[in-house]
Amino acid sequence: MKSILFKYMTAFTSLNDEEKQAIVDDILVEEYKKGMVLLRQGDIPTTCYFVLKGCIRQYSIDEAGKEVTTGFITEEQAVSIYNRHGQNKPSGYTLTCIEDCTLVVGDFNAEEGMFRKHSELETMIRKMVEENLGEIQDEWTAFIASTPTERYKSLLRKRPHLIHRVPQHQLASYLGMTPESLSRIKKRVNISDL
Repeated sequence: MKSILFKYMTAFTSLNDEEKQAIVDDILVEEYKKGMVLLRQGDIPTTCYFVLKGCIRQYSIDEAGKEVTTGFITEEQAVSIYNRHGQNKPSGYTLTCIEDCTLVVGDFNAEEGMFRKHSELETMIRKMVEENLGEIQDEWTAFIASTPTERYKSLLRKRPHLIHRVPQHQLASYLGMTPESLSRIKKRVNISDL
């Protein structure tokens, strides 16, 4: 599993193998069971994650009490926690493991110490966040400009593994439609036409 981390350090840093190994030795990797809540809406985030294996659902509960899925984080993706209001502010969403997960766990309080000890780690994380933010912006732009059918087709092209890993009602919420609409679209869309 830690070979994935080596891949990112090779892509985003100029660290030698010994320095990479020192960082990997300092990183905490934890396993979480399906259903485990990593962060609750309203709690103050203290931890960040990088998915080595598994799937995490990001969602919030709106004022009407409806769950709105805003993301699925899978292998080789970071759980981006941007606390735009500053530290010690409550999270606007919940993070839940929808599969058994193996995650790199980062403690915000220990982050500065890790950056001092391994200076290129901060550069690597910044580059990963920039790349992730660019992908999110592109996805959001496409989402706004597309129909529900186009959103489903895009998901089939870009992240087809989610279709079998995520409950349909959560997938429908993520795509901005009802489960019934998603069922109708699935019946009409021929995967070979993509």
